Amino acid sequence: MENKKPAVLVLGSSNIDIVVRVDKLPRAGETVLGGERREYRGGKGANQALASARAGAEVRFVTMLGDDPGGDAYGLYLVESGLSPDGILRCKASTGTALILVDGKGENQIAVARGANAFLTPGRMRRRAGLLDFVDVVLAQLEVPFPSVMAAFEKGRRRGACNVLNPAPAAGELPDELLRLTDVLAPNETEAAHLAGLVKTPETDEEFLRAAHALRDMGLSRVVITAGAKGAFLLDEERAAWMRPPAGIQVVDTTGAGDAFCGALAVKLAECAPFQEAVRFAVSAGSCSVGKRGAQGGLPSRRRILKNQRQVRRKQIRVG
Repeated sequence: MENKKPAVLVLGSSNIDIVVRVDKLPRAGETVLGGERREYRGGKGANQALASARAGAEVRFVTMLGDDPGGDAYGLYLVESGLSPDGILRCKASTGTALILVDGKGENQIAVARGANAFLTPGRMRRRAGLLDFVDVVLAQLEVPFPSVMAAFEKGRRRGACNVLNPAPAAGELPDELLRLTDVLAPNETEAAHLAGLVKTPETDEEFLRAAHALRDMGLSRVVITAGAKGAFLLDEERAAWMRPPAGIQVVDTTGAGDAFCGALAVKLAECAPFQEAVRFAVSAGSCSVGKRGAQGGLPSRRRILKNQRQVRRKQIRVG
């Protein structure tokens, strides 16, 4: 008998990414000349949904596309990529757009015009019966309205699912009612510093531990902070550890690496894996994703993640 795939519901954005490569990222008020302009499909929600599907889950992606040609093409692409059409909604707006600059080191700056993503509201979701009736894990970000994330997490909590929040982009304090519904918080280091009220992003083990404890003190049971080439720092029931990516990773484009991480993390949590094992799998996925251009171009298969996972190293951190 074939094993049933874990079920992951991803609620989030779909964007058309317009990417320009530059020698260096501009400072405030600075203009830099770049190379050719390229278009890719992106949006944190779509990236994470596709990442979860490639990592081995059955995925229902709840998103809102515009009624423009970009939305037509994107919807067809999502279905052809293996996602169910059940969660793909449409409205009279332009499809979301992201403007991305990528430098020679693969680092990036991103600005997003929400477009149709802003119209993914609880009322519109209720019009499609059973839209949120999915189990195991609910994964969401903050590129769609807060009330919709709340609605998905409330349904997930009632159905016994694990709610995973990637609080990106950082947008002020998170409401207490949203935190109470969150089982796993997965910010990057900048978002973690913002949410924890730190004056700068953490750099040392002690600073990461302090940030993770500050987030735990908000009532969260499990926190994992992604930190680019450093890997991910996790805190779970007073156990803290680094998961370090393999050495010698060839970095072409870091766009979407955090989304590859979150999508893979959701899959392992849906499989009821221990938290540290889930983070190890997610770090492997994130490190695999940076070798190709575009947020979705490098999303790895489950087989590739598992092969790479053997090289992910754990460093235990003393708590207290």
